Formats: sequence, structure tokens, C-alpha cells
Amino acid sequence: MEDKFDCIIVGAGVAGLAAAMTLARQNMKFLLIERGEFPGSKNVSGGVLWGTDLHRLVPEYWKEDAGWERYIQHRRLTFMDEQSAFSIDFKSSHFQEPPYTGVVVLRSRFDRWLAEKVQEAIDASDYAMDSFIATDILVEDLVHDEHGQVVGIRAGEEEFHAHCVILAEGVNNLLTRKAGLQEAYVPADHMLTGVKEIIRFDQAVLEDRFQLHGNSGMSNEFIGYATNGVEGGGFLYTNRDTISIGLVLGLKDLREKNQKPYDILNHFKTHPAIADMIRGGEVVEYSAHVVSSGDNRVMPKKLSKGGLMVCGEAANLLLNAGKAIQGMDYAMRSGILAAEQAVASKASGDFGESAMKGYEKALNDSYIMKDIRNFQDAVHLLHDPVMTSKMPNLICDFGRNFFSIKNQPTKKSRAMLHDSIQKHASYWDLLKLGARGAKAL
Repeated sequence: MEDKFDCIIVGAGVAGLAAAMTLARQNMKFLLIERGEFPGSKNVSGGVLWGTDLHRLVPEYWKEDAGWERYIQHRRLTFMDEQSAFSIDFKSSHFQEPPYTGVVVLRSRFDRWLAEKVQEAIDASDYAMDSFIATDILVEDLVHDEHGQVVGIRAGEEEFHAHCVILAEGVNNLLTRKAGLQEAYVPADHMLTGVKEIIRFDQAVLEDRFQLHGNSGMSNEFIGYATNGVEGGGFLYTNRDTISIGLVLGLKDLREKNQKPYDILNHFKTHPAIADMIRGGEVVEYSAHVVSSGDNRVMPKKLSKGGLMVCGEAANLLLNAGKAIQGMDYAMRSGILAAEQAVASKASGDFGESAMKGYEKALNDSYIMKDIRNFQDAVHLLHDPVMTSKMPNLICDFGRNFFSIKNQPTKKSRAMLHDSIQKHASYWDLLKLGARGAKAL
């Protein structure tokens, strides 16, 4: 294996594969290193890949047997109390038109498919014999020159050298920390743990139950009862013949309340609305994954230095502003941007710190950092117990009264709302929440 490359990419997840695809198409000589047996083997997560960057990487991907499950046509946000569920529901034929607004993926399958596409791009490049996807390799450290610039990586007894390195190592960003770009530890109150089950159905049953047709799918987010009083929320996504159902929970809150994620997930599944959805299904997989809270205060203080760029989860690029959890799309775009900077640096012959800052500028100018900055108040709002506990109870109580017919004099809606507010919150709570919500939106 040639040990001198234009670029070395550490991590063959979405960010790393996006970077590799971009480099291959620009005739760059690179090494993509994955510690797992194959890309996706270490990634048990999944969810919705939002946006159209997949079309940018693999044009008209929907015309082939791609590594995605279903496109999102139906979106739902559900507020829950112990016995009720009140949903905001949206379905549009516009979402049926490719490139889709979002596709559901199971990462073990999707990453492997995308890696095959990268290999095809390598084979079509000028460096078909000199660029590689190398698996089962653990990168232990970065290699620096006498000026402190990153010039490669070390794996066991071997060193591999390159003009620059792209770190796409995921949330456990040990190399990013070793490079001095992030504090040694992220506080627990800024970390979340995601737990998920894959439940299998007969495909016809799944499509009938969720009113799907063809490759259409649904995403459903949950606030309230789902988390049994722990900070966080729930989700449900439809795959081809399975559903992904799970929770994202505050790590610090879990510890302080001495609760276990799997117990909360089982509690969530007993809710009448959820029990009806999963009835008759078979649990075929359980997984857990630690992620950042999406708070920009815990992002690495810098995302580049001489010869080095950090992207994807390693850069804590994630946003949960209520309407969706965005992470994979951020990983894909940041991987593309890092690779584009590597191409530009090769053209100029400059891989120094000032050149690498071009990646950070591109990232700051992209929708990623604009959204992360614009919606930080929304991220913090979702940690407010009034929003995550009192409001779901209030909304469900109002909905229960509003839709009940009791053969007795019926109160007007505003009187019902007043009763629900008095029972579950206060006007002061609503005033504070309204002020924060107005700022967040």
C-alpha cells in the first residue's frame, strides 16, 4: 500500500465517505481508514438523512437499489401524557418528488452501499491503483512535522503520510482531542444517549398500518410521556419491512434520576398510541449510541489546524430543534466541504493552518452553522421542563376535553384551555415559554 497520499480520512461513516467520494471525483490520491470490518459494521444507528446532498454525491440514487429504506412523505409531531397523544400531522404529495426532502436509512446497510459507490469512483479515477478503503485498522495517533503540522497518522507500528488528514471519527473523537481542538471531556449535561429497537413486520402489514404506498415513509417525533420524566424525546421511523423506534435521553438526567434507557424505552412502548403501532411486530435488534446535545458551546474550539480538518459527529455537528434531528446531513455536507478544501490546498500547494481555515469559513457560510447558530434557543427550549413535561400534559388534557362529547353543557374552548392551564401549568409558565419560543423561532 502506498504510504504517501494527498489526504487520509479517518472514519468511514457518512462524513468520511462523503469526503472520499468528493476526493475520488477530483482525482485525489487518498486513504480512507475504517476501524470496523467494513464501513457500517460499527454503526448501529439509523434515522432520516435530510436534504439533497445524497443526490449531489450519487446523482439520481433513487433509480437504483440504494441503501435507503423509504422517503419521507408523512411527518408527525406528537405530544403525550400517560393515556393520550395529540399530534401535529403533515403529509404532502410534494414530498414524493425526487430529490426527496429526506430518506430513512439503516446505517449498517447505507454506509456499506455508499462505500461501494466510493469504490466505483476510485476505479474511475486516475488513482484507481493508489487510493484505498482500508478496514480493520485502528488509528491511534496523528503524525506531526517539526512545525506541528499534521502530516499523517499512526496505526500500530505503521505510519501513513499525507498532505492533510480529515477526521471523521464520530462522537468518540479521541484524535480530535489529542490534536488539542477540543477539551478532554464534554460535560454529561451536554451529552445524550440514544436507544433504539428495530421491530419487524410483514411489509404489507407495515404499509397498511402506517398508510404507506410504494417507497413512501413516515417520521414521527414524540415529546412528553415518552421519556418517563427524563429530559429528551422519542422517535419512530418506517423502514422497508421494519420500524425504528427509540428515545434520545439526557445523560446527566438519566444518572440523576437513576433510570436505565432500556427500561424507559419499554415504558414508552406501553403507551396506548405506541402499543397499537407496534402490535404483532418482532424485535430483531436493540442498539444504543451516545451523541452530542447539539449545543454549540461544546463544539471543538477549532475545527482545523495545519494539515487537519474535523467534520461530522467528531465536530459535534448536530441539531435537534424540535421538528427534526439533523446530524447525518450535517456530516455529509461537512465531509464534502473538507474534501473540497483538500482539493483547493493541493492546487495551491498550501496545507498550512491559514489554508485549512478555508474549510471552517466554508462551514460557517453553509446552512449547517447558520442553522446551529440560529436555532440554539430552540435547542435550549427543548431542555425546559415546561416544554417537555407540563406542555404535553396541558395539550393532551385540552385535547381530551375538546374532543369529548358528554351530553351536558359544553364549555367554550377558551374555558377548557383555562382549566387545562390551571391543572398542569400556570399563565406565568406560558408567558415565559412564549417569550423563549418567540426568540427560538
